[in-house]
Formats: sequence, structure tokens, C-alpha cells
Amino acid sequence: MEPTTSLLFAATVLPLICTPGPDMLFIAAQALNAGAPAGLRATAGVCAGYGVHSLLVAFGLAALIAASPLLFEALRWIGVAYLAYLALRLLRSALRAGSMEPSEGARGAQFKRGFLTAVLNPKGMMIYFAILPQFMRPEGSAALQAMALSAIFIALCALVYAVLSLALASTRRRSGGRGGSGGSNGLDDRRRRWVEGVSGGMVAVAAGALANS
Repeated sequence: MEPTTSLLFAATVLPLICTPGPDMLFIAAQALNAGAPAGLRATAGVCAGYGVHSLLVAFGLAALIAASPLLFEALRWIGVAYLAYLALRLLRSALRAGSMEPSEGARGAQFKRGFLTAVLNPKGMMIYFAILPQFMRPEGSAALQAMALSAIFIALCALVYAVLSLALASTRRRSGGRGGSGGSNGLDDRRRRWVEGVSGGMVAVAAGALANS
């Protein structure tokens, strides 16, 4: 693939990546709720989900989904339900008193939830299906070209979402301050509940965005 084609593709998809959507809102919620490592784990999960989309597009399965409105709608509403479930969990936790100390299971769940959030967003797959062919050439393997373009897309997503996670985590640390009685044991309960409430609201917005897409 020619470098000019790759650069043009990157310039085309970068504004789309930077536009807030369900995946970005989910990652932002994780970074605000549990810091940079949580945001980065969610980013890795979302990028892995995009990898599944790229494989489906490369092997033509996205065409089947595009041709089946019923299947597309089923995937979309499963994604809406999943995000709504995550939002409800965060909001319920925000209403309960208690300390916030993420367990190892919760840490692993951030990757899994990010993965499912991306995979269950058929709109993301349709972006692949609509944009990638515009930068592919008749000569050469269509599958290899699709995979190469997908790799560029996923790399840009990883970069943007990682920077977002680090920026939000930095804001979270500054607003929480340093030291104090709760400094070594995580967030104090009041701030924990506020952060989880905001995070739950963001995930709920993501579910609404997917429902209205």
C-alpha cells in the first residue's frame, strides 16, 4: 500500500476517532472512575473489539450484517442493553456507602467490558465497511489491504484513547489532591460515589447514543 494512501486514510478517520461515541465515553468513564490503568485496560479491550471488526470486514462477513437490517438491529440493541447494564451498576454503587478498592477481577473485567462494548457496536463495523473500500485498490489482495488499513485505524484509536485516559486520570489525581487520611487507601467515600455517579451517567449517555444511532 502506498504511503500517500495510508496518510490520507489516517487523516480521514482521525476526526471520526476523536468524535465522542459509546467506546470513547466508556473509556473516559473507566479512567475517571479508577484511574489511568483502568482507562488503558478498557482501551486495550476496545481495540481488541475493533480487531474483531477488522477480521469480519476482511473476510466479508460485514456485508452479511449490512444486508440484514434485523441482524444489525439485534446487535445494536444487545449493545445498548449491555451499556445500560454497566451504567446501572455504576449508579447503584454510587448510591451505596463503602470504600472503592478495585479487585483483581474488576481489573480484568475492564478489558472484557471494553471488548464487548466495541464488538456489540455494529455502527463501528459499518464505519469500517463504508470507509475502508474507498482506500482499497483492485490490484492486490483485498483482505490484506483491509487488514493493513484496519491496523492503522486501531493504532490511531489506541493512541487517542490512551492519551484521553492519561489526561482524565491526571485531572482525577489533581482534583483528589495528594496526601490526607485517605490518600493511601484510595478515594474517600464521598468522592468515590460522586465519580461513580458521573461515570455511570457517561456510560448511560453512551447507551443512549448507540440507541439513537
